[in-house]
Amino acid sequence: MMKLNKRWTAAVTTPLILLAACGDAEEEPAATAETEETGSDVAESLDYTITGIDPGTGIMDMAADAIDVYDLGEEWEVQSSSDAVMTAELQSALEDEEPIVVTGWQPHWKFIEHDVKFLEDPELVFGDENDVHTLVRDGLEEDLPGPYQLFDQFYWELDEQEEVMLMEEVEEMEPEEAARTWIDDNEDLVAEWTEGVEEGDGETVELSLVEWVDAVATTNVMAEVLRDLNYEPELTTVQISAMYAGMEGGNVDAMFASWLPAQQQYYDEYEEFFEDLGANSSGTRNGLVIPEYMDIDEIADLQAE
Repeated sequence: MMKLNKRWTAAVTTPLILLAACGDAEEEPAATAETEETGSDVAESLDYTITGIDPGTGIMDMAADAIDVYDLGEEWEVQSSSDAVMTAELQSALEDEEPIVVTGWQPHWKFIEHDVKFLEDPELVFGDENDVHTLVRDGLEEDLPGPYQLFDQFYWELDEQEEVMLMEEVEEMEPEEAARTWIDDNEDLVAEWTEGVEEGDGETVELSLVEWVDAVATTNVMAEVLRDLNYEPELTTVQISAMYAGMEGGNVDAMFASWLPAQQQYYDEYEEFFEDLGANSSGTRNGLVIPEYMDIDEIADLQAE
């Protein structure tokens, strides 16, 4: 079942080609001409590759669909990796001002730290904005009423999440340290989440996550709040399909990274095994991301001619 949430809220430098002509004295010298980067030029410079994340994720399927919808050409492929690898590839390209296109989403610290942008998607292949939902296994309310109430009352804004991500990725804090620092700096909001929540007696709470910066930030913040309430959180990093499958056998108590509608296929497959507590954040976005210095604006600009 679904409950309503409580708190809603590069330029690729155009080359100058100097055309010089050798000939008779009577011949006019050739003019200097500026040529524009074509879709084929951009595609070749990118080696017809979109750098993606974990295989099987909704955004990877959408990226593959975008190749067909925008008729980019059969040469194009979406290369699977991970959030960490994708981010490293992006940073490397930015340092050298090289072209790159990656799968991207907000919230993500790269939008604060780097000059990057989404390619426009007029066909809405990547859909409209997503909400990120908290899912708990059936029976959690009866078994662990304290954590259930905490998860039910949990909601934060995208910029609040990105504060934690920046501490992890830029200040190089461990996830637990970043979560603890953020909690100490945001006591009023945390107090809203924990209002009326029953304290524990060392009970274990199993949390599942995928290794995305937003999921790591959110899950570690929740884990630290649980520790403050005298529960013992156990975090398990899995692939996206296993994150949902864990609900079926009751091996997972909660997860905080159900992007909807992007992950609708997994949601629908395992819906009978969990309870949806509603969105823990809203206004998120998926798409293809490039550096600001790349002189293209839409996904269609990637077409191989």
